[in-house]
Amino acid sequence: MRGLSILFILSSIMVLNAQKVKEKGVKLVRNDEKQKVDIFVDGALFTSYQYPSDKEKTFLFPVYAPNGSVITRGYPIEPRKGERVDHPHHIGIWFNHGNVNGLDFWNNSSAIPAEKKDEYGHIVVKKIVRAESGKKGILEVEANWDDNKGNTLLKEHTTWYFTGSGDTRTIDHITALTAENGRITFNDSKEGMFAIRLDRAFEMPSKEPLIFTDEKGIPTTVSVIDNTGVTGMYESANGLKGDAVWGTRNDWVLLTGTKDNSHITIGIFDNPKNPGYPAYAHARGYGLFSVNNFGQNSYDPKKEKMTFVLEKGQSVKLCHRFMVQSGGEIKPEDANKIFQEFAKEY
Repeated sequence: MRGLSILFILSSIMVLNAQKVKEKGVKLVRNDEKQKVDIFVDGALFTSYQYPSDKEKTFLFPVYAPNGSVITRGYPIEPRKGERVDHPHHIGIWFNHGNVNGLDFWNNSSAIPAEKKDEYGHIVVKKIVRAESGKKGILEVEANWDDNKGNTLLKEHTTWYFTGSGDTRTIDHITALTAENGRITFNDSKEGMFAIRLDRAFEMPSKEPLIFTDEKGIPTTVSVIDNTGVTGMYESANGLKGDAVWGTRNDWVLLTGTKDNSHITIGIFDNPKNPGYPAYAHARGYGLFSVNNFGQNSYDPKKEKMTFVLEKGQSVKLCHRFMVQSGGEIKPEDANKIFQEFAKEY
């Protein structure tokens, strides 16, 4: 009997080890009914690509650091105690712009009254082309950028590449936008483009209420709450820190903070092949971290207004890299190397 017990224990260990081996790598799990694709790295949920029909855009939510800490704000999808409840259009990680042929894709949300909706655009997924697991997870999606009447301005073809090992997770977002109906103009707007809204721990401590206005002059008050555990700090490729990073052009921007007793670094990297490179940092201390290739005068009034035009049938490709690391530190020289590798890859 003792021999059988030992064999049973050994057999169980072998099964568990086999399961661990199977869990290595990136696994994508489609759930068409819930309109999402879950992305797992080494068996743990990293993020979910979501495209709910009751929201105005697609997004990745939630997003977890390798140590298991959630780094995205919960509101408005899954509100958490003690977090800010401003800007309901800030959800997870997303990609869009604040002025496309005069339509605001950035600020659209359930907070916009019905009589104002014609001034806004929304993004609708038409097809999940590919959801491939492996050493690198690949999610390929087709979507439309529509006006409120369902007319399509842009066709979007996006490929997300998900990788991860040890204490690092990486997302490459490669998107092609094609003008569907006539000329499409991306007008100068600070509201763009590749963005994440972060958990309270990654905000910068603040003492005063802040008021920001969108492209239509609508104000939003970002109120101050308890700063306990608020540890965020930006650092740019140009050596700037904190609030000084906003409105500057950079190859990359890093944001560091501490959550669950772990030092976490979050980075967004531009690509030299992008129009408008190097992108402007739309990096706010209250938790919005974004880089924008189609803004200029809105960040620096001394500069001319930027417009980027696509004639019907023309396309533009934009590439951005997102990275999150638990523990350790991404130093400027490390970030420069990551940027250079990313520039060569796409």
